[in-house]
Amino acid sequence: MRYWDGSCGSGTATAITSTPATMAECQAQNKAKLVSETRRRFEVEYLTDKPDKYDPRDVERLQQDDNWVESYLLWRHDVVEETLKMIDESFQWRKEMCVHDLTESSIPRWLLEIGGIYLHGYDKEGNKLLWIRVKYHIKDHKTILDKKKLIAFWLERYAKRESGKPITVMFDLSETGINSIDMDFVRFIINCFKVYYPKYLSKIVIFDMPWIMNAAFKIVKSWLGPEAVSLLKFTSKNEVQDYVSIEYLPPHMGGTDPFKYSYPPLVDDDFQTPLCENGPIASEDEASSKEDIESDGKETLETVSNEEQAALLKKVNLTEPSSKAEENEKVDSKMKGFKKPLSVFKGPLLHISPAEELYFGSTESGEKKALIVLTNVTKNIVAFKVRTTAPEKYRVKPSNSSCDPGASVDIVVSPHGGLTVSAQDRFLIMAAEMEQPSGTGPAELSQFWKEVLRNKVMEHRLRCHIVESSKPTAPTLKDGAINMSDKTSEDMSLQFSTSRRESDGSPP
Repeated sequence: MRYWDGSCGSGTATAITSTPATMAECQAQNKAKLVSETRRRFEVEYLTDKPDKYDPRDVERLQQDDNWVESYLLWRHDVVEETLKMIDESFQWRKEMCVHDLTESSIPRWLLEIGGIYLHGYDKEGNKLLWIRVKYHIKDHKTILDKKKLIAFWLERYAKRESGKPITVMFDLSETGINSIDMDFVRFIINCFKVYYPKYLSKIVIFDMPWIMNAAFKIVKSWLGPEAVSLLKFTSKNEVQDYVSIEYLPPHMGGTDPFKYSYPPLVDDDFQTPLCENGPIASEDEASSKEDIESDGKETLETVSNEEQAALLKKVNLTEPSSKAEENEKVDSKMKGFKKPLSVFKGPLLHISPAEELYFGSTESGEKKALIVLTNVTKNIVAFKVRTTAPEKYRVKPSNSSCDPGASVDIVVSPHGGLTVSAQDRFLIMAAEMEQPSGTGPAELSQFWKEVLRNKVMEHRLRCHIVESSKPTAPTLKDGAINMSDKTSEDMSLQFSTSRRESDGSPP
């Protein structure tokens, strides 16, 4: 029985002229009735006899989250009877798989290390990519449950963070043999989107499928059903770029994405809010940090060439102090603990400096903080967020704010509580243009990030680099010139003179 017939009230057709506004209001009223009816019937017909059948957290969410109920109704075309059956099956599975309690420790480490299943990148519509590298999968009944848990882990993790935003599944069949095809596992993945995570599937992109597997994927089409079969996209190196741009495709697909999976930590989808968001930096240098940021002028963000670096260091005599050197030392003493970055990543919304790596001093150097400089290159306000793979380890100020047109913002990153910086730690800077901002306070920014489209968000990632010694070992002096090995040397030139002065108190 279908409860919604497109009209408000009793459902009797009336010959009246409806405006788009009244039609939208009418649809909203009918949708609300369907949600209410679904909840009422689920409680009466499914909960009364066997309340322990489901996880109480799912039952509670069903009663409170309209969008969740609507996602089941949408997948079953607003047929309440079919929707209830789907919810029943989905909730039983969720309890059986313990999805609420799945963590990294629930998954065997080898399965996380192999890189067969992970989230990374976006398609051309801005949907997250779930990669399934089939060549790493060997059919084995002993490990199939763990592999299913890994799929559930990623989907539940994504659903909690990006509620309602679709996923594109990338089935990478390159270098795959017949032993890697496990139809039970494929069917499980299909059911995840048909029953357990309705409304989350954007499409399934199948890359480089061997001809021997044609028969197998005819079965997959039957599992999807006639309405969802159009979501299957069979591609080769040429066609796959119709759905995913080359920046998010690996080289073997004709792309330019340099990403290489490694674990730990979890891949870059593990970015979270750092400590003390928009709050003070609770450290012994709090007062001086505030003075440093407020008084310091903005340094140019253009990349300094090797020749300019050589000229810069030639001007600063390493043995005899000068008035210019004394002036630099005064600035450096005010900015103690900070490494002013010289390299720059030029994005469409923000210029971000440094371009690739945040430099932190070793424990013995005492250099505790790193600096990120953002410059707005648009004509509108740009909202930004900073996320990290180690949220318990770092304080970031500010981590969620905005930048006016043409202005710059200094972001201070400091390790918390004596915790050690790791080269595996990553930072993600997310930015989006606020074309018609209603305000830039915490409430307005929170609402903005909920509503902004994913394909409107600029992202840039930074690695962490630990300077093991305060001695200037990275740059080398040869025949009066500076030899730099790579791009990161741009951020080492100023560090060369700063670390030397801080370590032995000598003039520049």
